[in-house]
Amino acid sequence: MKLKSLGTALTTAALIATALTGTVATAGTAAAATQPDCSSALTNVKPKATVNLRSQPKTSSTALGTWGKGQKGGICFGGSKPVTGGSYTACGKSSNKWYFGGPNSTSVEGWVPATCLPI
Repeated sequence: MKLKSLGTALTTAALIATALTGTVATAGTAAAATQPDCSSALTNVKPKATVNLRSQPKTSSTALGTWGKGQKGGICFGGSKPVTGGSYTACGKSSNKWYFGGPNSTSVEGWVPATCLPI
């Protein structure tokens, strides 16, 4: 997984957006949802079902890829708590808690419903 490269990618995207639009994004815009605390990671996590990796912690956001049922991966685990986001029903439960991560087999990472992870 490339969790540490997320900050660099987001900074680059923000600089490009500033150059194209002439405006500066503020820290409160979407930084809390797009920059999880990845100071530590939980590895060898296997989802209970195939899940979409989302660009934001809500089901209406863009699906960046999938993480297959039983496929090993990792999630950001700084603070040991999931992020509160949009409400959903997944893997037989309703919640609004999300983790950031993805499968080991790809470099695609995104927000995953916490109810589908055995944590």
